Amino acid sequence: MLLALGAALLVVVAGVLLWPRVSNLAPKPQQLAELTFVGSKACSDCHAAEAKLWQTSQHRHAMDHATEQSVRGDFNDATFDYAGTRSRFFRKDNKFLVETDGPDGKLATFEVKFTFAIDPLQQYLIEFPDGRVQALSIAWDTRPKGRGGQRWFHLYPDNAITSTDPLHWTKLNQNWNFMCAECHSTNVRKGYNADRNRFATTFSEISVGCEACHGAGSRHVAWAHGKPAAREADNGLLVRFDERTGITWSASAGTLTPARSAPAPALRKEVETCGRCHARRGQLSEDWIPGRPLSDTHRVSLLDRQRFHADGQMRDDEETYNYVPFKQSRMFAKGVTCSDCHDPHSATLKAPGDGVCSQCHTPAKYESAAHRHHAGVSPPLGCPACHMPERRYMVVDRRHDHGFRVPRPDLSVQTGAPNACNHCHHDKPAAWAAYQIEGWFGPERRGHQTYAPGFHAAWSEAADAQERLAAIAESADVPGIVRASALAELPAPDLDLIRHGLSDPDPLVRLGALDRLEGVPADQLWPLASPQLDDPVRGVRVRAAELLAAMPPARQPAADRDKFMRAAAEFVAAQMLNADRPDSRTALGNFFLRQANPGAAEAEYRVALRLDPSFAAAAVNLSDLYRQLGRDSDGEQVLRKALTASAQDASLHHALGLTLVRQKRSEEALDELRRAASLDPGEMRYAYVYAVGLNGMGRRDDALSVLDQSLRGHPNNPELLSVALNVSREKGDIEAALRYAERLALLRPDDPRLRNLIRELKR
Repeated sequence: MLLALGAALLVVVAGVLLWPRVSNLAPKPQQLAELTFVGSKACSDCHAAEAKLWQTSQHRHAMDHATEQSVRGDFNDATFDYAGTRSRFFRKDNKFLVETDGPDGKLATFEVKFTFAIDPLQQYLIEFPDGRVQALSIAWDTRPKGRGGQRWFHLYPDNAITSTDPLHWTKLNQNWNFMCAECHSTNVRKGYNADRNRFATTFSEISVGCEACHGAGSRHVAWAHGKPAAREADNGLLVRFDERTGITWSASAGTLTPARSAPAPALRKEVETCGRCHARRGQLSEDWIPGRPLSDTHRVSLLDRQRFHADGQMRDDEETYNYVPFKQSRMFAKGVTCSDCHDPHSATLKAPGDGVCSQCHTPAKYESAAHRHHAGVSPPLGCPACHMPERRYMVVDRRHDHGFRVPRPDLSVQTGAPNACNHCHHDKPAAWAAYQIEGWFGPERRGHQTYAPGFHAAWSEAADAQERLAAIAESADVPGIVRASALAELPAPDLDLIRHGLSDPDPLVRLGALDRLEGVPADQLWPLASPQLDDPVRGVRVRAAELLAAMPPARQPAADRDKFMRAAAEFVAAQMLNADRPDSRTALGNFFLRQANPGAAEAEYRVALRLDPSFAAAAVNLSDLYRQLGRDSDGEQVLRKALTASAQDASLHHALGLTLVRQKRSEEALDELRRAASLDPGEMRYAYVYAVGLNGMGRRDDALSVLDQSLRGHPNNPELLSVALNVSREKGDIEAALRYAERLALLRPDDPRLRNLIRELKR
């Protein structure tokens, strides 16, 4: 059967997709085809000083072969106990070996093939016959013994990760080929074969070399050797990191506030290049070019409640690296770039301690007792203590937040976000710290990051959330990454605001606007999103194609069909680059389902579940596909099988409950809905559906109990309040119904039917 994807054909034989060669349909920079990677040794002939710095930097040790020189851990028959398993590290025949629990949970011996990093910890990589390289979760603490180092430790010390857990070292989430390789080696090509489920990953240098940041260097080397074919205008380089050339910083009179001698460029080449490895992102293409917008080849995580606090700080358990925090900062807004503070070749600061700050910030002002208010503290506090507080990741790795914030304990009181004051004064409440700050600096709080109340309103479902986020999204003074996030988080789509966001020069803002179009009817969607099908940034084109897939080709404007075909091919290519991941195969299944192609969608969901039987999204979507096809019994089997691999996943229990409802197995359904609400009490939808089910069974008191419990966590949720109001009226509890109605009226002050109902209840 032939399935049309524009002009590209997908062939399904016996339920298996045979993929076309789609890469030639996607725009590909011509210069990449002309370039090759030459290796850092070729660079060192002319750049000896930089090469010497690089040789001693941590970048140089990002990854290495396991040798006597590179291995730092104790492999002298050392043991480590974790989750009932005693692992042993030893040597034999000049190999470094570990005896530990394998994919089946049984003890087995594995050879360490590679080392990973050097300070403050070193991990060890183990290669499997199918080309997978897995990162062992037991790492070596390379810090000095006096600082708690020189020991084996587990990266998940507070859990008991066994072979059945998705975080086990043999599972997908510890896979080097996908999770690590791109940023720890140079010119990585993942080389995943979807048909054989094997990797043939390659790199031009095992660690981070010159071309990891500067791009393929063959043209530059040709220029250096004077070959006439080489262009001289740019020295043969893919990018010139010249943002700081001729730039000075000087303190403005009176305020001593530093100012850049020229406005910052619109495209921040250094930040976008560094962001490739210092951002939480997903890869869309291996055709990365330094200096281009990161969104051209990667999808960057925006601010959301899972990974960030309302003020934009990273959550402790969800490292997002420093691309997003830095792009929120006043430093970024004023034109500061990475190499203003960091030497990119040695990976060290430009000056020790506060010296790196005093390059621009006058010590007479910023190191004074009047500014710091900690004169008697020993050792003395430096600038990072208050403006770049540390977070600890991977147990021992302390990293500074690059949001460069002023301490705002008052926001901690309002939103629960952390603050630098209580990072040290953890025995005091945030209100105490806010009082101290007000005493020092007065009642008016200043700072660049002013959007915490808006995101807090959205994430707490406050009545004014839409208004607050809209104000953030349309403010020119707010960082682009934040405006993008505000658009994506709008409680309801504001089409005028979204239309404005789609024309923003920042690709992240355009992506945030597209995200909020999810769920908008296709007829409204096409005029808004279709111009992005030929956006100059690949990530925007890919997202637009994903959204517009539901529009049948016959209904697409003729002028847009080729553009959609090319963007759709890029979307498919992006998912197939990550075909080893169940989330990418599920996204592809969703795409085919939008295109009214249930056979291809089913095949993709099935592959996703073969890759990871516990991947709930694929199981839920496949069961819902079977619902649409009238095959609820098949959907039930899919969900029950997934539950054998992930028994505590609330989404699987919820979906199974709905499947059983459709099969009129009410008691079984109610039990599954109860388990979902119990396993994830923070998910409002589970409580809502469970309460509706209880009420349908005549158990109104139980339904109200579930609703009241959920309303404690979601006090402003109109759906919960509405059903609680209706159940109370059915029960005859007019007083309770009035309370719910009055709470609902605060969220819907202009609803005439609600006003009439309140008057009726009062009578």
